[in-house]
Amino acid sequence: MSEQAAEKVSIFVDVQNIYYTCREVYQANFDYNKFWAEVTRNREVIGAFAYATDRGDEKQRQFQNILRAIGFTVKLKPMLQRRDGTTKADWDVGIALDVFEAAPSCDTVVLASGDGDFGILLERIKQRFGTNAEVYGVLKLTSESLISKAGKFREINKNLLMIK
Repeated sequence: MSEQAAEKVSIFVDVQNIYYTCREVYQANFDYNKFWAEVTRNREVIGAFAYATDRGDEKQRQFQNILRAIGFTVKLKPMLQRRDGTTKADWDVGIALDVFEAAPSCDTVVLASGDGDFGILLERIKQRFGTNAEVYGVLKLTSESLISKAGKFREINKNLLMIK
């Protein structure tokens, strides 16, 4: 009797997107421990990445260390100050490149984000590499185009939140 190989997954979390959508809809924080337990169950993790901004404050450093302890590689990008005084730190291109590079070596890409710009990426990795995509997002704030391109959509709801 041969044992079936575990499904290989790579996990990508758009930290800012998840933080703000959970706060806006639920006034709660995303529970990364529950998320990790769910997405890794009976699966082999090829890579796990959390994309965040680096503001340099202590509370943020503690959060990043928690992510590392869970199993994520934390990728940081500094906040950029625009000429008009606003700030921006956008990881979309970095996430897209990493997903595209990881796709050939895994069965499924798990993406936690509601950003519709990733829809074409998921479509392309399915066409090019046959890689499935599973998306986690807050339904009310997740792009319909992203949901439609995901093989599976998992709604972030009370089950994946830290409820006080």
